[in-house]
Amino acid sequence: MQDGDNISEFKADKQNIIENKELNFIEALIPVVILMGMLAYNIFFVEDQEWFGTYTNQIILLLGGGVAAIVGFFNKVTFSNMLTEVWENLRSVFVPILILLLVGALAGTWLISGIIPAMVYYGLQVLNPSIFLPACVIICSIISIATGSSWTTSATVGIALIGIGSALGISPGMIAGAVISGAYFGDKMSPLSDTTNLAPAMAGTDLFTHIKYMTITTVPTIVITLIVFSVISLNIDTSGNADVSNLLVTIGTTFNISPWLFLVPLAVIALILLKTKPLIALSSGILLAIILAFIFQPDILSNLSDSKLGTVVSSILTNTQITTENEKLNELFSSGGINGMLWTIFLIICAMVFGGVMDAIGALARITKALLSFTTTVFGLFASTVISCLGLNTIASDQYLAIVIPGKMFKKAFEDKNLAPENLSRTLEDSGTVTSVLIPWNTCGAYQSGVLGVGVAEYFIYAIFNWLSPFTTLLIASLNIKIRQLTSNNK
Repeated sequence: MQDGDNISEFKADKQNIIENKELNFIEALIPVVILMGMLAYNIFFVEDQEWFGTYTNQIILLLGGGVAAIVGFFNKVTFSNMLTEVWENLRSVFVPILILLLVGALAGTWLISGIIPAMVYYGLQVLNPSIFLPACVIICSIISIATGSSWTTSATVGIALIGIGSALGISPGMIAGAVISGAYFGDKMSPLSDTTNLAPAMAGTDLFTHIKYMTITTVPTIVITLIVFSVISLNIDTSGNADVSNLLVTIGTTFNISPWLFLVPLAVIALILLKTKPLIALSSGILLAIILAFIFQPDILSNLSDSKLGTVVSSILTNTQITTENEKLNELFSSGGINGMLWTIFLIICAMVFGGVMDAIGALARITKALLSFTTTVFGLFASTVISCLGLNTIASDQYLAIVIPGKMFKKAFEDKNLAPENLSRTLEDSGTVTSVLIPWNTCGAYQSGVLGVGVAEYFIYAIFNWLSPFTTLLIASLNIKIRQLTSNNK
């Protein structure tokens, strides 16, 4: 799911689970409890959530890593071992960090070239508020299935849909929730997705058996998601209906709008479909946007700076604001460039430090093993797997580890219960892959909130597909619906 980070996928597949016999369960939980306590204090008791300034969450994660290191020292874990695991974690997110930098540059260049305004311009004429949210889910599902990447989907059509919906007066949290629901459904069901390949590899089944078996839980979940968004859309109170014509006029007079501008996002999607590395695809999207900016938007480039080239460089690196006669569009037509992504990148780095130390001291393995020890029934096994995936998404801050560690540790337990491996692979996806975006400091949560410009707290409740998926898999398990056995094709 992390866009094209194939290096991480193979590292995850070979990940060694570090166990520490000196560490007990209570000690393993100490850093987690302290981390959650500090985060909760910051959320509920600190005004503006700036306990330590702008980078409060990052500092809290580092403090949590420091607590984990102290626990490790008391349990005979060397500092060099901790550094090694932290470094491995940081290496695994090197490509995603580069992607985030490119997405920041992409947003800036797509703004000054008129690509995003063009998407908003034509989208306002096609997408009505009464169908907007379910349409977002469907559009993002199709793009994500085709590309195998929720990250690419958000960075292209996701940004445009946020713009269109905001112009219609729809809450950004609702729009982001619909975009993420569709993007993660498509990613989860796509044979091109790295996590969709990783989960069956961990469980011991094949890719297409895994995808086919996932439909038992995934299809009902996306249907419920579409129904809920349809009801919301039909009852939504928007402020954008009355002035859509004024918005269109303002966009048309500010930018030189042309269908030719769509060549750039189409080219990026085509490159992804051709399995081009995302770094190359996104870089191509930036370069093409710069060319179109000189062709279609020379006035914009001149108005923003004395130098057209200076405007382009500024759009890539720093904040860009295009002023129009409409206040709503002024908020929409702004971009932070690479600078706007630095907060998110620092969050990912600090999360990887905390997760690396927790892994090095054996805390991740100890917590997962403790959950496994409480398993006595088939449903208990499914529940323990779900809780383990959710916990690792929160603690390790990485969806790969939330698939790999439970996958390796629960594989034998599923076999002992005479359960086919696709039961495990499906549960890993239902609870590990899709919930990663619901954790603000997880790589996926940080990425999506950074790219879409909507905080996790704002879109959490509307990311219906993502938080509903673990409940669906537990419901299916509790009702014993098509729980496949090793000794038969179905049950």
